[in-house]
Formats: sequence, C-alpha cells, structure tokens
Amino acid sequence: MPIDRELQRDLSGCRAAHAVLLDRLEAWSAAGGDPSAPSRLPGWTVGHVLTHLARNADSLVGMVVAADEGRVADQYPSRESRDADIEAGAGRSAAELVADCRATIDRLEAAWSRSEFEGTGRGLIVKVIPIAELPHRRWREVEVHHVDLGLGHEPEDWPTEYVRLELRRQEMTAKSRMPMGMTTWPPSVLAMSDARRLAWLYGRHDEPGLPELAPWA
Repeated sequence: MPIDRELQRDLSGCRAAHAVLLDRLEAWSAAGGDPSAPSRLPGWTVGHVLTHLARNADSLVGMVVAADEGRVADQYPSRESRDADIEAGAGRSAAELVADCRATIDRLEAAWSRSEFEGTGRGLIVKVIPIAELPHRRWREVEVHHVDLGLGHEPEDWPTEYVRLELRRQEMTAKSRMPMGMTTWPPSVLAMSDARRLAWLYGRHDEPGLPELAPWA
C-alpha cells in the first residue's frame, strides 16, 4: 500500500527527532551524565524518562507487528505494568539507558519499514488507535520528553513543521479546557511564541498572567 503524504511526513519527522535525541544522549553519556538527576517531570529522574521512551517504542512495535498479522494488540498490558517497567529500568547506568533507547528505536523504525500501516491497536486511554497514527504519536512523545529530560533541548528547538501541526491540534482540543467564560485566548497567550504556546498547552510552560487550563479529560 502506498504511504500517503501525511504519514510520510510523520515518519520523516519522527526519524529526525530520534536522530537528534540519540545524538544528545550519546554526548550526555560520554560526558558522564547522571541518570539519577531529576528530570522536569515531578517524581521522575532522567532515567525514568529514558526508560519510558524505550518502553514506549517497544509498545508501538508490538502494536505494529500485531496489526500486520491481522491482530489488535494492547499497547501495554495495564498502566500498573507500564509504570512498574519504568521504575525497574530507571536506575540503570547512562550507557545502558542510551543503548536501550537506541535498540528500541532501531526496532521501531525497522517495524515501520515493513508495515502497511493498516489496522488498529488499543491504548490505555484511547481504546482504538489507527496504526497509521502511531508515527505522529511517537514524534510527539519524543519531542516532548526530550524537553522533559532537561538536557538542553527546549521548545524553541522543536521543528517549525512540528510546532505548526501540533499547535493546531492542541488549540482545537484546548477549547474544552478553557476557564469558564473564556472563548478566545487572552493577550498573555497570544503574545507567546508558537513554540512556547504549544509548551504551555502541553503543561510544560508557565508564567505570570497565563490562564489556568483544566486537566485533560
């Protein structure tokens, strides 16, 4: 089956994000990076974030392989098992964490290279996920968690095309999260750069004067 333009864009964008992440991780590890250092996610170390990225890649491989065989697979057996895997892997050395991330990225990109991108999988929150959506979901996962690592990658480093695509998506879904009575963005939101506004919508940026959005449903 020919791959459509949007799917090809997402695959290319995700592969580029993988490459940027791995380059940074190799430099971080070579410089004696500390996996036990706190990340920007409350309660998670850098090791937790890297383990999550690796296990996320493996979860997508399982969904893609199952769909190619005509089956529908769960992304994770349960939220509890996902969290336990992250906790179990977070304490590894920098070299082990980087090797895990690289190996799982290689497996995912190899699975994509063989896939027809047909069928669906089941997520923990979204119960029906088209396999063709996985490259964009993974692209978002990598870009956002690269920032969460706190290793120098910032929202301003997100590719322009990624920001354009995701800002449009996130602003559409944010309407339901606006404070009561708010129908348009206030000047404090409009004054931000597109990348900072997207980071704010993700819950990754805050500053005085910004409205408080309701949590995602």
